[in-house]
Amino acid sequence: MEKQEILEIIEKLRKREIDSYLVPKMHFLLFCQVLLKQEDAIDFRGNAQHGGDTIYTYEPGWTK
Repeated sequence: MEKQEILEIIEKLRKREIDSYLVPKMHFLLFCQVLLKQEDAIDFRGNAQHGGDTIYTYEPGWTK
């Protein structure tokens, strides 16, 4: 997985083109590094799965 691919996934989540995205354990650190640089990083919600994978969704305001 490359940085550009991650940015495309993040944008698809933002635009609601996809509801969620499963990030495999082996790509988690790179995905997080790219995600945390986004202005709206707080609007993304990660749900850890058994085995180390994480499902990300875009939910503006979920932390309020």
